[in-house]
Formats: sequence, structure tokens, C-alpha cells
Amino acid sequence: MKKTAHIISHSHWDREWYLPFEKHRYYFIKLMNHLIEQFKKEENSFRSFHLDGQTVLLEDYFDIHPENRQIVKQLIKEKKLYIGPWYVLQDAFLTSSEANVRNLLIGMNDTKAYGHAAKIGYFPDTFGIYGQAPQLLKQAGIDTAAFGRGVKPTGFNNTVSDTPDFESPYSEMLWKSPDGSSVLGILFANWYSNGNEIPVEVEEAKAYWDKKLIDAEKYASTNQLLFMNGCDHQPLQRDIPEAIEMAKALYPDYAFNHSSFEEYVAALKGSLPEKLQVIEGELRNQRTDGWSTLVNTASSRIYLKQWNNICQTLLEKVAEPLAAMNFLIGKSYPREYLRFMWKSLMKNHPHDSICGCSVDEVHREMMNRFERVKQMGEIFVEEKAKELALTIDTSKASKDDIPLVVMNTTGWEKNEVVTITVDIEKVYFSQMHFEEIPAYLQNKEVPSYQLIDDHGDPVDFQIDAPTIEFDYDLPEDKFRQPFFAKRARLSFFASGIPSFGYKTFYLVPGEQRMQLQDAQSSIVGMVMENDYVHLLFHEDGTYDLTHKGTGHIFRGLGIYEDTGDVGNEYMYKEASGLDAITSKGSQAKFTFLEKSDLRSTLEFTHTLTIPVSADDRLAMERNKLIWHKDRVAGRSSDKIPLTLRTVVTLEKGMKGPNFKLFIDNQATDHRLRVLYPTGLKSDTHKADSIFEIVTRPNIPKKEWENPSFCHHLQRFSSISDGKMGLTVATAGLQEYEILPGDGTVAITVLRSVAELGDWGYFPTPEAQCLGTQIAEWQVLPHEKDVIDSKAYVEAYQYKVPLTVIQTSPHKGAFPETHQFVNTEASDLVWTSLKVAEERDDVIIRWFNPSEKKENLKATINRNYQSYKSTILEERTNLTEDLYQIGKYEIITLGFDKEE
Repeated sequence: MKKTAHIISHSHWDREWYLPFEKHRYYFIKLMNHLIEQFKKEENSFRSFHLDGQTVLLEDYFDIHPENRQIVKQLIKEKKLYIGPWYVLQDAFLTSSEANVRNLLIGMNDTKAYGHAAKIGYFPDTFGIYGQAPQLLKQAGIDTAAFGRGVKPTGFNNTVSDTPDFESPYSEMLWKSPDGSSVLGILFANWYSNGNEIPVEVEEAKAYWDKKLIDAEKYASTNQLLFMNGCDHQPLQRDIPEAIEMAKALYPDYAFNHSSFEEYVAALKGSLPEKLQVIEGELRNQRTDGWSTLVNTASSRIYLKQWNNICQTLLEKVAEPLAAMNFLIGKSYPREYLRFMWKSLMKNHPHDSICGCSVDEVHREMMNRFERVKQMGEIFVEEKAKELALTIDTSKASKDDIPLVVMNTTGWEKNEVVTITVDIEKVYFSQMHFEEIPAYLQNKEVPSYQLIDDHGDPVDFQIDAPTIEFDYDLPEDKFRQPFFAKRARLSFFASGIPSFGYKTFYLVPGEQRMQLQDAQSSIVGMVMENDYVHLLFHEDGTYDLTHKGTGHIFRGLGIYEDTGDVGNEYMYKEASGLDAITSKGSQAKFTFLEKSDLRSTLEFTHTLTIPVSADDRLAMERNKLIWHKDRVAGRSSDKIPLTLRTVVTLEKGMKGPNFKLFIDNQATDHRLRVLYPTGLKSDTHKADSIFEIVTRPNIPKKEWENPSFCHHLQRFSSISDGKMGLTVATAGLQEYEILPGDGTVAITVLRSVAELGDWGYFPTPEAQCLGTQIAEWQVLPHEKDVIDSKAYVEAYQYKVPLTVIQTSPHKGAFPETHQFVNTEASDLVWTSLKVAEERDDVIIRWFNPSEKKENLKATINRNYQSYKSTILEERTNLTEDLYQIGKYEIITLGFDKEE
């Protein structure tokens, strides 16, 4: 049987990278216009084009050429132009679990409007892929994935073997998720440009195909050979029909087809060998020398990751659930606005964007997008919280009482300190001349208060001295209403806030039960503690952390480490000739900012003396395009102070302390990490990934040569010896390493570099991250490991706020405390609560983090019936009162209202 060469025309289109978005779009418009012309000109011989797996490109095009929408739509329906399944080609590890689902959900919904979807899990240039991707794809009805990174084939005689010394001998393999779901995996073993710019002239074509055919056959397990006719931002090859005809004439023993993935995969499946290598879990290039994994994009421009974390949390953990709760009280669900917010955020999720590996102009524009999403999300949450509060019956309060509603938009009950600025009294400009109001409020005596819960039981709180501030209301039925308010910052311990629910508290005039203590007067040594942990700080800022439940002490935690970095935005390369500079043994200056029964806050400051930059050799190495692995540049002999101000907070109810680090970064070409030498002995550790708490080795495979063995994390990394464990939860710090020997967890808090890297020299001075940089994390000691102890609950809850709203005394249809969704899923991880995209069903998602089967029972009220759904919100026939969740399964339940 003839071997078939499937030639797929495409262009991998990074929306922004070495050029900013609008400059890349200029060329993309040309590409699309040429495509339309080509399809008209070569109606039969130019058969198809793969539009890079992302539907956002159509939006980019139609912004300029809306008149061509119907032409493009017809090409898609006729299966000439292939789109989807994604909205954007995202980075897989640096975007959240739910962001990955929304990307697929929105992309697939977009394809419905256009008429056809390319149902292939397309990851051409993704910098590694999470292990649960096959499960997600299978739930979306996709059984094949194509990717360019993460697996290293050997090509050794194309012999299938079970040896662990290599991952796959073929470019075709079975890729399996932890739950057992598998898809056919297709590796671009010779990259997604192996059929680029095919010659038409005889001699050039002969030389081209002699090499290309051998290269493809080296890795192919069948007689179906894949040639990707395109590359990054590749212009259309207009003479591809002539090039294919020339190939047919030169190689009569081969069939040459201008093909599509649809045709290629169908032919491939019909000729696969009986046995293919099975690749399990994450694709992270772990059987390479480790110098080109691109993992250090997790620490490039950390501020981008932090902003992304803020926006993702705001949308998926607060805005969507709050909108769903409002839907359950009879309000409309603003899916179009939520979808717009998600799309706006996901335009920052492509791998060259969120990874921080583009030119400075790109990342400046990203910050504008993040700001817009935050603005939209904040006003959305504020308005939805007000709407919900107005339905709650607070009529038992008197006119002088201040009702406060605490809303929990997560899948776990919460018990934590909340802070809100309350308006004790407001005077509108319509009530008094505005010049008189501040003095009136200032002179009016403020009563003492007490705080009670919905049962009338007292609650500990603290309230600051009030201030007078200007503000305004924007009523729906009248012009803006300016006012001055007497305001005070109120903090209290909100206990028993039900998952997917709320609880009402009342600030009422009466004897104050608690006052803010003088921080200095209560200090006895550098000590902080609550019911769960005890911290003893040493002179150098390190501390001993005691887990009170067991008495286990983790000693000498919190060392800062600074090293030189002569790499680039993609990869870290330690500068030569100078050991790491650490804070160990240095003198720190301490100040208690607050110390009360609710909250203790300690500040300490280090000043490290570090080199001002790399030495002069680095500039030469950059200009000569010397690969980061081969650089020998060291650090400058000129020194500069690096000031590190750490604020530690321990509140009532916290299972571990929070840290906020302010870095006055005036140095360049370096990396700063915080070290947690746990003393725990283990060969493996765990980290939060996409719908998985993944287990990873502490020591790399034998092929690994890079001294650095860093990894991605989503929310936390954790190590345990089976008896005790330490978990570090982070807010947008997504790179860590487990150092050999003493089980040290090293979290990167800053990386400063000055060039993009890759195929040329692109200076990126803003990647040095000069000025004040901020990093935040939480440290959680626990028994057993992060799963068995359920420490993951605290880790996932870190930086996910309760929503607190001040309302008025009024009648309402709902009680003072209410839970909208009742769940029995104690060992599952909740990820989402929303309303479906195309119907009024409530959608809730969890995943099972362990290999043990778990049970799930969830009810809304007697008017709703649950059913098992896919991640695309497609209804299955399974309807149960109690669902059994398999090992590592992602489970989505839909709830429809019974008629």
C-alpha cells in the first residue's frame, strides 16, 4: 500500500509575541484576505486551511472586515477553513482549571455559530500540558490530541517497547489521564513546520522531499505521514497545489494529499498498529536535558501571573457563583456579560502572553486588559451582592442597626476574619449644604457598638476610629446622589458561613465588647500564635513554626535566597562564579503593627547587598545570540542594596500564617526565592495542577542535565513524609523547586531578566521588574499529606474572599442565613458554580484528588433535579441521588428546574 503524505496548510498565529498585537494583526488580516482569494481562485485544488485551533482569530479579523463574515462562515461550513476547538491557544499550566474549561467551552460554542469545529485537541506550541487533558478532551467529545512539546521520541527502529528509558518510539501514542481516560496523541516530532514552504521546482523539490519523507518515516507508526505546511505567522503558500503536483510526479510510490486533520486522523486510525506506547499524565519534557523545557516562564514577569490570579479568582470563585446564587432567587443570569469578561481575560492567556515571554509592548497592553477585567468584575460583584442582600429579611433590625451580610461563594464552609468599611451615617448633598456636612458629622458623637449574629449571639470584633469621606450612589431611577459619610473599618470573625450561601450579622448600638489593643504593649518576644499554630521569629527573620495539633516544629523557615540570572524570559540560567546570597544570619528589624485576639501583624525588614547586575560578558553573549545554556557570564562586582520588607499576618481561624513581601528591586539579572527547609524525607512531592493534585519526583530523570529542576504550580506545592507535611499556598507565584537533601520547598518571588530569547535578540528591559514588587503566600503545616489531611481546602481557599455587604433593615423573602446548594462531597475539590451557557440549568463542578472512589450528593431544592453533565454542559442520561465519583474523575452536575 502506498504511503500517504498528508499536507495540512496552516499558520501558527501568536496574537502577540515578538511584535505587539496590532502589528501581528496587520499581517493576519493579509493572511485571511489571501486565504479568501486563494479559495476563490483554486476552488478545487486548494482544499483546506487549519486556522490554528483558536476562534479568537475570527474576532480579530471581523473587527476589520465585518463584510466578509458570511464568506468566512461559508468556508467553515464547507470544511475548507477549520476552526476551534479553543477560544485562544492558552498556556496550559499558567491558566486555572476553570479557565481551561471556559476556553474550550467558549471556543466550541463559537464553532457552532460558524457551522463546524475541528475536533482535535490542538496544542501545537503549548509549553507542556497538564495530565488531565485527555479526560477534558474526552468529555468534550474529542478523542485525538496533537502537540509539539512534552514527549521525547527516540525513533530507534520504530520498535514499540515498554522500557521506561524513553517515552514513545513513534509520533503516535496513547495519552492517558490519571482517571484512565485516553486519547490518541500525535506528536509533531519534526515540529509543526515540517512541511513548510514546499518547493515547486524539480531539483529543489527532490532535495526537499528526499529529506522530509525520511524524517517523517523515522517516527511514523503507519503509512500515513503528516506534513504541517506552515509555521509561526507563516504567510500563505499560494502555489501549494503546484507543489503537490510536483511531489506526485517525483514520487509515484507516495500519495500526496492537500489534507486536513479530519482526513488525516481518520486515515491514521485505520492503520494504527495493535500496540502503541501509553504515555501517562503530564507532558513536561522530563526526559530531556532540561535546558529547553521553558518552565521558567512561570517566573517571568511574575506580576502578570499575580494579576491573572486576581482576575481568575474574581470571575470563577466570586462573580459566577454570586450570579448563580442570584439566579436561584429569581434574578436573571447575565451570561453575556460574564462571557465578555472571560473573553477579555482569556486574551491574556496565550502562551506567549501569560508566560511573560514577549516584547514589553505586549505586556503593557496585557496590564490594560487585566485592569479592565478587574473593573468589570468588581462592579459586577458589588451590584450582585447588593441585589442578593435586598432579598434577605433584615426587618428585625432597628433603624440605627447596621445589617451586614457575609456571602460565601465557594464550595466549602468558611470561618475567617472579614473586614469591611461600614457607613455609620451618611448625609446627602440633598439633605444639607455640602460645605456643612463634614463638620456636622465630625461633631456628632458615635455610639458604642456590639456585633451580634442572626441568633443574637455576640461576636468578637474590632472597629477603628471613624473618618469622614466623600462618596456617591448611582440609583437606577434617578441622578447620581453625592454624600459625605462617617466611616469606620470593622473586622470580625465570621464563623459558620455556609458554602454557596450567606449569613447575616448586625452592628447594633450598645456596649462594645472588644477594642483594638496597643500592639507594642502586648509583645513578649517575636511570637505569634492562634489556636492552630505558633511562630517564633529569630533575629534574621527566619522562624520556627509549630503545629499545635501534633507539637511538630518546622525550624528555620523563610530564608531569602538571591542568585544571578543570565538567562531570558523562557529559561533561568544561574550566573557563574558567585554563591547564592541569603538572609540567613543577617539582622532583621522587627515591628508589631497589630496584635489583638482577631489578628496579629508583624513586619520585619532585611537589607541584602547584592550585585547591581550581571557582568559585562552578558551583553556580549546576548548580542551574539549565545544560547542560555552556554553562557558563562557572572555577576557584577558593583553592589546595591536589596530591601525586603515582610509583613506576616496570623488571624483567628487561620491554619497557617500569611506573608506579604515588598521588594524594592533596583538590581537587574537576578532571581529571588523564599526557602522552606522542611526536614521531611520523601522522594516525591505534590503540587496543584489543572484538575489534579499531581505527584512529582524530587529528583529528575537521568537524562536531565540542568542544575535547576523547577516546576509549575497553580495554587500550592507540598511535601510530606507521611506523618507530617508542609504546604505553601501562593497568590500568583507559580514556580517552585524541591531542593534535594532536606526537603526544601523553594518558591520564586522575583525573576529579573532583559531579553525575550528564542530565535533572535529582542531586548525586554521591563522584564527586569524594577521598582517595588510584591509577593504573597501562606504556609500551612499539617499531618499526613496535603490530600489525606485535607489541607488542600485551606490552600484552595487562600485569597478567595468572603463578600461582605452593608445593607439596610428591610423585609425580604429569604432568611438571615441560607445555603443555596447542599452538598455531601467532603473529599472532593470544588471548582465552579455557574449557570449553563445555553439554558437555565445550574452547573457545579468538582474533581476527585485521590485514587479512592468518592460519593457525591448535591441538592438545590425540591424544584431542581440533578444530572451528570460533561464539561461542555451537555446532559447525560445519568440522574442519581448519590453519585459515585471514580479515581481522579472530573465531575460536573447540572440541575434543571422541574416543570
